Amino acid sequence: MRVGIIGCGGMGVTHMLSLKALAADYKIEVAAIADVREAAREKALSIWTEAVAFQEGMELLERAEVEMVLICLPSYLHTKYAVQAMEKGLNVFLEKPVCLKEEDCRLLLKAQEETGARVLVGQVVRMMDEYRYLKELITSKAYGKLQSLTLWRLSGMVDWGFENWFRDLERSGSVVLDLHIHDVDFLRYILGEPDSVQVNARKNQEGMPEQIVTQYRFGEVIASAEASWDNPKGFPFEAGYRAVFEEATILFNNNGKDKLIEYHRDGEVKVPHLSSEYQATDSTAGINISEIGPYYTEMKYFLDCLTEKKEIEVLPLSEGVGSVRLCLKELEMALNNN
Repeated sequence: MRVGIIGCGGMGVTHMLSLKALAADYKIEVAAIADVREAAREKALSIWTEAVAFQEGMELLERAEVEMVLICLPSYLHTKYAVQAMEKGLNVFLEKPVCLKEEDCRLLLKAQEETGARVLVGQVVRMMDEYRYLKELITSKAYGKLQSLTLWRLSGMVDWGFENWFRDLERSGSVVLDLHIHDVDFLRYILGEPDSVQVNARKNQEGMPEQIVTQYRFGEVIASAEASWDNPKGFPFEAGYRAVFEEATILFNNNGKDKLIEYHRDGEVKVPHLSSEYQATDSTAGINISEIGPYYTEMKYFLDCLTEKKEIEVLPLSEGVGSVRLCLKELEMALNNN
């Protein structure tokens, strides 16, 4: 399978590395890359040396002979390129958030309905071992019913985007649609749509949310999610959760010595050892993530769905749109907070 990648920044490079690892078992190659920045193109070509380089993504879609395209552009450009790729008959891997506006949600769904394109959304948290483990515990009720869930996702100042697009509300959707959406999406994945939502947000001088704390109710389960992305530059990226079940509390922190710990009602403390499908770290992308494993699993899942002609059940476009819509609701509440 010949693959094209549009956008060779942090996420584009991360996916290039996962595709490189998968190439040993799948007949795939990155045949074309596109980025307006010469340095980004050069970095991409250092990973996939035989790829044809284009300066503009639309040129890649017009001229490159590919069957699948990864769209890893700044969020405000997703819809334009994804719709064009679908109309070209390509399979599409679309980074999150799929878009930033309700009208674009409708455009994307309409394009998929009309073209029948296979589209997978890069909401990678659904593929992370610790979050998959939590979903299994909820489904199996191994420790009784879930009673409450607290999630967090915290970052130092996010300022590495092309033309500083992260710091522009209209181009990134703020911390809500860029960072918080990961936990929003996971909550929807495991608990469905919330019955109620309450938002508190801290905004900068321009009125853009920099920190959001949202409380939800899903039936009998109470949940909260916090995201911030303007901590000092030395602040380490941190993500985690605390899940309270009837018989145990599960704590995950990506920076912990033991990342995942179970505290049981009888006093026993366990450290589960999860079996990862693929483990590797690589800092080539130059962003605040270096673990390639979840991105490998995510991409492998897409490739399996394509080659085996299976339904995309875990990361379909409809779910990506659903998470954008909930985040848009939260963003509106945040902007209207005094």
